[in-house]
Amino acid sequence: MTSHANPNGWGRPSPEWLSLQQAATIYGISVDTLRRRIAHGQLPASRFGNRLIRVRTEDLEHMFRPIPTVRPSWRRRA
Repeated sequence: MTSHANPNGWGRPSPEWLSLQQAATIYGISVDTLRRRIAHGQLPASRFGNRLIRVRTEDLEHMFRPIPTVRPSWRRRA
């Protein structure tokens, strides 16, 4: 398990699987955006039962990766 985006609080491991609603809240996007990414094959998802769709935390972290900066943070001037 990872300790990145965590709906339960900081410092505790996050669950391996998230509902679309949980993932949307954590990443600040809409459930419809996640559904579009799943439909286009950009985000793997699994169906648990007839209605429950879950996405892996690891897959979300790969999809929403940070943008690299031009200068390293240790070289920034005030």
